[in-house]
Amino acid sequence: MEFPIRTIDDVRQIETQPISHYLTVDTTYAMLMQGMSKNPDAIAISYLPSGAQYQNPVQITYRTLRHRIHQCANLFHTLGLASDEVVSYLLPNLPQTHEVLWGAEMAGIANPINPMLEASTIQGICCAAKTKILVTLGQGEVWEKVCQIKDNIPSLTHVLCVFDETVTAHDGALDFQQQATAQVGHQLVFSRQILADDTASLYHTGGTTGTPKLARRTHYNEVCMAWMICTMANVQGETTLLSGLPLFHVNATSITGLAPFSVGAQVVILSPLGYRDVSVIEHFYHIVEYYQANFFSSVPTVLSALLDVAVGECDIGSLDYAICGAAPLSVELFKRFEQHTGMKILEGYGLTECACASSVNPKDGVRKVGSVGLSMPYQRIKIAHLNAQSNACTRDAEVGEVGSLLIKGPNVFQGYVDEAHNRTCWVDGWFNTGDLGRIDEDGYYWLAGRKKELIIRGGHNIDPLMIEEVFYQLSEVKVVAAIACPHPRVGEVPVVYVQLTAGSTLTSEALLRYAEQHIGEQAAIPKALYIVDQMPLTSVGKIFKPALRWQVTRETYLAALEPVKDKLQSLEITVGEDKRHGTRIDIQIFTNARKADIEIEIRNLLTVYTHYYVLAIHPL
Repeated sequence: MEFPIRTIDDVRQIETQPISHYLTVDTTYAMLMQGMSKNPDAIAISYLPSGAQYQNPVQITYRTLRHRIHQCANLFHTLGLASDEVVSYLLPNLPQTHEVLWGAEMAGIANPINPMLEASTIQGICCAAKTKILVTLGQGEVWEKVCQIKDNIPSLTHVLCVFDETVTAHDGALDFQQQATAQVGHQLVFSRQILADDTASLYHTGGTTGTPKLARRTHYNEVCMAWMICTMANVQGETTLLSGLPLFHVNATSITGLAPFSVGAQVVILSPLGYRDVSVIEHFYHIVEYYQANFFSSVPTVLSALLDVAVGECDIGSLDYAICGAAPLSVELFKRFEQHTGMKILEGYGLTECACASSVNPKDGVRKVGSVGLSMPYQRIKIAHLNAQSNACTRDAEVGEVGSLLIKGPNVFQGYVDEAHNRTCWVDGWFNTGDLGRIDEDGYYWLAGRKKELIIRGGHNIDPLMIEEVFYQLSEVKVVAAIACPHPRVGEVPVVYVQLTAGSTLTSEALLRYAEQHIGEQAAIPKALYIVDQMPLTSVGKIFKPALRWQVTRETYLAALEPVKDKLQSLEITVGEDKRHGTRIDIQIFTNARKADIEIEIRNLLTVYTHYYVLAIHPL
């Protein structure tokens, strides 16, 4: 059913009926079976071995996919999995990944894990999830990590390997393909009444080694989210979506997983590496033309990479829009990409805890560049002022006023596995996202910073605490602060400021080597480390991280403008807080150059950054 959504009033019109009026199912199993029965002979998945092989896909019909998911669920049950036990997987983007994910939710609980994490971090996640079955690649670095940790996960009973053709066996592991194809595929062989409030999945959202933060989401959370995505994005049976984000991440499993499968649409899996496959980027517009793709989901770094690829003679008129989230999008990048491709970008906002998305710019209405759009149907977003001591809401923010961003809705998760993580995230029944935002007079939401200080590297959340705790293990480290540094390609990277004890001889180089050896997540290893005599502190003695962020942001922007410095008499950059935008950068230049020309050069250089800045050009 198509809903033209132009304004928040259209969203509210949908809500005049309860969500049950539109939803006839309340579990992912029922939703999948419903979608797969619409046209069993339609293509469900077109899998590309690489971007260069886009004309030679492995294609799987809905009839076959349904059969394989049943086989997978039956396999897990045969191996002793109970409905409240966990299947974890360490897999790239493969058709088998979907089989494992949805089969696990039918038989028990699914737990996607990023295979690029360090072995110790993966072990911590599996122990926290109480993983019973682990499905993994059967060779390479991933298998080496599994060999290091599999005997240290007390709950683990079976390891299943997705083998390459060259691999025949592994000591103590089972061949996934061989085991699955031996199972019944036309139905489930076990009797399980899946309830809407049963836990469907545990997604890792960050946390330090040994205490990972696992979000518990129900079947109903995921079903509601899939319906909301289809409603806002107009995903129907004839839709073709490109899937290039990793299938351990909620964006890929929801927007290019359950949502299209629920209506019988086609998903094109862009190689095992997705957008990290250089050949996918190189052939992207050819892929769009070949499959007549209608939309794709991405992050700003993907759009930036696609700007360097010529559309050429490719007919990409089938593309209606690209959905972009996970990290802030530069206004300049937004405009340049739309000019480059002729398609629309729909910016949105979401997080794992809301099962994927909470807001998005309307496809049929006004798209406000820089905003994250309107709240999705049956979701509520509130901008509020909170009491820091009691964690209670003192008042709702006025229009245009920045406050804490809270969410509520049938898609919002049931809390974290570790109760310690739940103590401060709920405010009067609302989930506190840790983000700051504001709402405008038309009901559009705008982000204005993050209270919880997450570092978002290419859409991947990095908890500063996991970096800081590693350094605090050194007796000569007195104070440490990990912060986000602007980066032209991935949005943000972690950098660290360290204050040492008196007489310490530790160097920045030695500390960085230590970080490389002890931080359990490659993406979290700092890109730079600065030793300071004194950390900036608040009046109550806490580290004032904004001052450090402003400092490193200023240095980044100074370096970015280096190519035009010979044309300037002077350059002054100041960075500070802005009540409306979170951070504001003021750039003052004095130059003999033609104002219009130098302004274009500067704005082009800063296109890849996302901060709000004001440029003042003073002629000499």
